[in-house]
Amino acid sequence: MVGLTPRVDYLADFCRPLGGLAAGRPRVLCHGVEIFLSTARKQVYVYDQERRLLTAVYTFPGQVWHLEVLSLRRAIYVLCAGRGIYCLSLDQPRRSPSQHDEDDEGSEPPFPVIPVDPDACVLPDATLCAFTVLDTMLVTLAQGPAHWKVQLFRCPYPGQDPRPRGQIGEVDLSSCTPLARSPGEPKAPLFPPVLYCVSPPGPGVPHGHLHGTRGFTLEGSLFGLLFGADATLMESPVLLVGLPSGQLCCIVLKTLGTSGLATSDPKGTVKVLHHLEEPVIFIGALRTEPLAEDMEDTYSDCLVALGHHGRTLAIKARRDEAGSLEPVLREYCLPGPVLCAACDGDGRVYHSTPSGLCVVDLARAGAPWGPVQPSTGPGGLPSLPCPASLRVHSVLALFVSPGVPEGGTKLLALSAKGRLMTCSLDLSSETSRPAAETAASAGRKVKELLGAIGTISERVSSLKKAVDQRNRALTRLNEAMNVSCTLLSSQKGRRPVSCTTSATWSRLGLRDVLTATCLLENRSAFGLGPGWALCVQVLPSSHASDLASAGSAVTYTLPVGQLGPGGRWEMTLPLGPGEDGVLDLPVTVSYMLFYSLREVVGGALAPSGSFRDPSLDRGASDIAPEQEGVCLPLGEHTVDLLQALRFPGLATPCTPGPGPLGPARDPVDTFLAAQCRPGSEPAGLTSLRAKHLPPSAAAIRVSAELLRAALGDRHSGATLCCAALQWLLADNAAADVVRACALASVQGVAPDGADVHLTAREVAVADLCPAGPIAAVEIQVESPSLASTCGVHHAVVRRVQRMVSEQAAQGPSPPDLRVQYLHQIQASHETLLREVQTLCDQRSTEDEASPCATAGRLLRVYEQLRSPSLPLL
Repeated sequence: MVGLTPRVDYLADFCRPLGGLAAGRPRVLCHGVEIFLSTARKQVYVYDQERRLLTAVYTFPGQVWHLEVLSLRRAIYVLCAGRGIYCLSLDQPRRSPSQHDEDDEGSEPPFPVIPVDPDACVLPDATLCAFTVLDTMLVTLAQGPAHWKVQLFRCPYPGQDPRPRGQIGEVDLSSCTPLARSPGEPKAPLFPPVLYCVSPPGPGVPHGHLHGTRGFTLEGSLFGLLFGADATLMESPVLLVGLPSGQLCCIVLKTLGTSGLATSDPKGTVKVLHHLEEPVIFIGALRTEPLAEDMEDTYSDCLVALGHHGRTLAIKARRDEAGSLEPVLREYCLPGPVLCAACDGDGRVYHSTPSGLCVVDLARAGAPWGPVQPSTGPGGLPSLPCPASLRVHSVLALFVSPGVPEGGTKLLALSAKGRLMTCSLDLSSETSRPAAETAASAGRKVKELLGAIGTISERVSSLKKAVDQRNRALTRLNEAMNVSCTLLSSQKGRRPVSCTTSATWSRLGLRDVLTATCLLENRSAFGLGPGWALCVQVLPSSHASDLASAGSAVTYTLPVGQLGPGGRWEMTLPLGPGEDGVLDLPVTVSYMLFYSLREVVGGALAPSGSFRDPSLDRGASDIAPEQEGVCLPLGEHTVDLLQALRFPGLATPCTPGPGPLGPARDPVDTFLAAQCRPGSEPAGLTSLRAKHLPPSAAAIRVSAELLRAALGDRHSGATLCCAALQWLLADNAAADVVRACALASVQGVAPDGADVHLTAREVAVADLCPAGPIAAVEIQVESPSLASTCGVHHAVVRRVQRMVSEQAAQGPSPPDLRVQYLHQIQASHETLLREVQTLCDQRSTEDEASPCATAGRLLRVYEQLRSPSLPLL
């Protein structure tokens, strides 16, 4: 069979299938002199071989996925994507071009274009992926949410009620991967399932007349071995299903029909014959043994199945030495990937790959492997088939034409460019030609060829692996460069890749923990894939300016994995309190994207299969990330006490407010407890605080004009005080409740358990401007805990400072002020600062007789300094 060259005859040109070789499911089949063709679009073409012209074009409402012709009923069945199955009569009168008016000549095509009537849809179902017909039965395969579903209907055909006459039964197959169904035209699966009906030999049944184009008849011995005695005794057709997962399943249809509409336990109905471990592309049957003299009907004695990558299964039945039947199963590896395949009646399998059309002969007579492989005995299969190229490239659909004289084969083929052609082969001379070489010389040549092929294959595989690694590394580096350029070119405004933070309280074990929820958003046109990691550094602000305490920062490195354009990735990190029960706020959270060059390029630079010294990797963990990758800062966020406040009084009735953290103690309580000498008056810390330390307070004033300009229309409909409080608590978990209640004063709980009262009120500042009082909003913080007062006040001041810096460039000029009044305020504050210094010196030199009075006076001076009378303009 080496050197076979078919005679190719091009019949017609059609449109190229949409998307090329990988998209759609082109089909071609023959009925008499008519060829039915689908190019994976919405049309089914009818071509007359004798007259060599296109006779009709049927236009369907969606993409055509599959079609079959039932010759006995003279009907064609078409599966339309997202619509269902349509049934058309082959005897239906078609519109002739001669019937057009003379005025319309030139505007009409030379063949009738027939839109398919919606009433021709005999089985509407958007989930159908495949079907086959067998005289009175219509078998469909639908894709459910988690399983393939086989359904059996009474087959409708033209001349009767076009609708199905009832469902006979159904059964679920193995699990499948659900397809993401987008609105619009459904997309064809990359590897659609295949269905074939197999029938046992029966008296009085003309061979192949009751089947569609995907059906065949097996001889009785092979049929009984494959499907069991029940199918043989019932003379039941069997459905063969080839799944994209590689499973080859069989279902006895009469068993399915008598088991009810739904089979909850498919184990007794569905049988897995084999697993190809790759998507099943084709199932067929052929004849490998010569017919006996007393045999009239030609039944197939071998079942074959082809996978996408070329793995082929062949099953036959033979008798052993004792005369008992046993199955013979062989697996071959043919060239792939397989685009389509077909079988003829003389033991040959034709399969198409992107590089060419090949033929494999599984029959014993005239097999080219005879001189090399010993005979496997009667009923055996060759152990090493030799595919022969037919020198026809890129065939997408195949069909073996019937009625060809013995010794020849005629193939109908559709090429990737949309060409319909016939390939005629004369194999009689090949099968009858004697071998030109002896067995010894042929064996020696085959051995030499196999050795050379093995050496070249190993070298090609090694080089291909190295090239693939370098190509993948270059692709990833190109993506990293695109992301880096996008980030570096957008320093101002909204960045294409950003990370935001929100702080919330959560319960961890027996204590409450403040957590930071980080949200990474990719709004760029490029994806973040392998090699990218997000580095998050958490640094308490008390250590931010201390270079010696850099070790107190905690850094989390989280691999991004795969984050495409428009993707969002959320992670949660703990902020505290620590083991000592202290929550150190504010905390600065910094973000940085890190791209590891070692991970991406390391494998491509190392020679394939080379030895790597393990000692070279010992110091890899000591290398700083910036020395082996690319770092791109994304920004930072500060979590302060305003975000950590909790408001039990604002919680909904069904959600009780969290209690205070137990382990932490108030620093003021600790300070006062340390000042109490043994023998002093019997007063506890509560009475001492009430006597010497009233609730500490701090305030800041902001002019109403500046506040309105900064808030804008974001808080329309609320008073200025309510809007100011909402702006301060915008990052707090209770922001929505504060906004809904329109509050100007809230009572919260600090992380150390102390109450914090936050109030915003309108005041008028007099004696500052000659034009009159200045309207302002005073934001006051009050708490029994000095640490909580200072922390919340610092958070308020930080927000106001940022607001002032943003409005300074665009706001109006400040009004005229009284310089003398400003001098008086400055002198008053200088006096307070000198008093603080005096009290500090006095506290270090005085005895322990009266420390509380000095401490109380010092705290009151600090409170006066934190409550200035000047507003921010």
